[in-house]
Amino acid sequence: QPKFVESGGGLVQPGGSLRLSCAASGFTADYYAIGWFRQAPGKEREGVSCISSSRSNGGADYADSVKGRFTISRDKAGNTAWLQMNSVNPEDTAVYYCAALGGRQTCPLITQMRRYAEVWGQGTPVTVSS
Repeated sequence: QPKFVESGGGLVQPGGSLRLSCAASGFTADYYAIGWFRQAPGKEREGVSCISSSRSNGGADYADSVKGRFTISRDKAGNTAWLQMNSVNPEDTAVYYCAALGGRQTCPLITQMRRYAEVWGQGTPVTVSS
């Protein structure tokens, strides 16, 4: 069954860094843009960042709340993506998920990512606390 497997979450102090990984299993993710999402307790799941398929000329995009602090990347084969989180703050505490964006090789607007999200992972929790 196609899915993503996320890893790399944990406890990090404010101002620290963390690198999340997302590996495709059971399908070829290179055909799709990949999105990172997060869901904080009591809140809806929101788009954080997106990276286009290497088969396209698209790039990457970020939610305003993480722009300049987070960096998304993916390997040449297109089946693994990473989210480098720097200068984290308590508002970044959430379970982080990645998903393939069905029918999309380039990134949609961050605010519209969820409507395309397919093939979710199980999530990896990130807690920012001193």
